[in-house]
Amino acid sequence: MTKQGIFSDKLAKAVGPFSPGVRSDGFIYVSGHVGQDPSTGKVVAGGVEQQTQQVFANLRAVLDAAGKSFDDVIRAGVYLTDMGNFASMNTIFARHFTEPYPARTTIAVAALPLGAAVEIDLVVRG
Repeated sequence: MTKQGIFSDKLAKAVGPFSPGVRSDGFIYVSGHVGQDPSTGKVVAGGVEQQTQQVFANLRAVLDAAGKSFDDVIRAGVYLTDMGNFASMNTIFARHFTEPYPARTTIAVAALPLGAAVEIDLVVRG
């Protein structure tokens, strides 16, 4: 098994001991990202829409660093602190993918790092 970390200077410093992404055996596993502003390290102001937009900017930074795009995503995991935000998140999510869409799970959680409202992770063909 091979394992290579994927990093980008376009991301805020991780809030724990993990890599933003890892390439291993033909796949790229992108860690869950919240709407963390790379310049401040804090979650962006506003609601779930602004946070979801920042999440996708952060995910794009990892994909760019890996030489990949959203077209290469095969699975996404979405975590929301309030399922009432599903439609808003889903609208922004849809802007980043074309058919065939990646497989996806959306889960309601009690809380997320940094008080975020949304977190998304990805599995990418690598």
